[in-house]
Amino acid sequence: MSLDPLKSTYVYREVHEQPEVLRRLLVEEQPVALALAEAIRKRAVDHVIIAARGTSDNAARYAQYLFGAANRLPVGLAAPSLFSIYETPPLFGDALVLGISQSGRSPDIVGVLAEARRQGVLTAAITNEPESDLARTADFVIDLHAGEEKSVAATKTYTAELGAICLLSATLSRNSVQMDILLGAPDFMARTLALQYDIARIAERYRYMSSCVTIGRGFNYATAFELALKLKEMTYTMVEAYSSADFLHGPVALIHGGFPVIVIAPSGKMLPEIKTFIATAKAANAELLAISDDDEILTSARVALPLSPGMPEWLSPLAAIIPGQLFAMYLAGARDLDPDHPRGLQKVTETF
Repeated sequence: MSLDPLKSTYVYREVHEQPEVLRRLLVEEQPVALALAEAIRKRAVDHVIIAARGTSDNAARYAQYLFGAANRLPVGLAAPSLFSIYETPPLFGDALVLGISQSGRSPDIVGVLAEARRQGVLTAAITNEPESDLARTADFVIDLHAGEEKSVAATKTYTAELGAICLLSATLSRNSVQMDILLGAPDFMARTLALQYDIARIAERYRYMSSCVTIGRGFNYATAFELALKLKEMTYTMVEAYSSADFLHGPVALIHGGFPVIVIAPSGKMLPEIKTFIATAKAANAELLAISDDDEILTSARVALPLSPGMPEWLSPLAAIIPGQLFAMYLAGARDLDPDHPRGLQKVTETF
């Protein structure tokens, strides 16, 4: 019998499947990424509009930074209710309209792409269901190849969505160095998983935590939101996500002695700014939990959640979410909750 009862859960298995899922996606979907990139060039696409909900919306936040930084493409997030309820869809112009949905079944996301098709705009879908309504509506479909995800809380489909965004970005930029680094990402993810041997013990400390904040900026702004969502879903904790800059514009007043602040701080251009934020938070007596590969940050934190070193900042969200996924899962276990079946939730949520 396993000494770790959570090893029998779907979410445990799916978290640990992530390196292989990403590896499979990067091999299988290169032809689609090449064809879509060529269509983007041919159509002279000059911006991207993304329709997504929930976890997929957090992947879209990552796309805002990666497509902007690597491809110089502005990215906007669609407001699906303009299409489905207000019935006043905006004009897309020379856009790529991209739908991101694990199930591909939410009517409001499908409706955005359907309107884009009516306007004659290039459309694409990133989904784990290549026969879904969303996939049938899109001109191009990037299949996540994640296999069935049985846990309600998405893990492997989230990082696969990030991987699909990376694949399209690298293909569109024709950057062979970016592509080579991306192909090594599954190994970085596997090494990060191997570092997380003591998260079960760490989670026990926070069994009675009622609220906290998650902080990220730049490429890992998305990670802060996704970690907050996982904690809400699996542990029923009140969690708010912020960029470090936004947090200082008012919410910093929330901090009191022992208030948990979870900071995502991988190496990169954003690290000096995050270190400044950490100093401010610690001066206000925050209890710091740090997801980082930087020794100074890990040493100064009350709780260190280490990342495997060497992953470039633009790619770090694929690994940086992993300690957070495991922390949420083990915190649920510490509270005698079922991390696979959060109350009030179902695997597929259809919104209009």
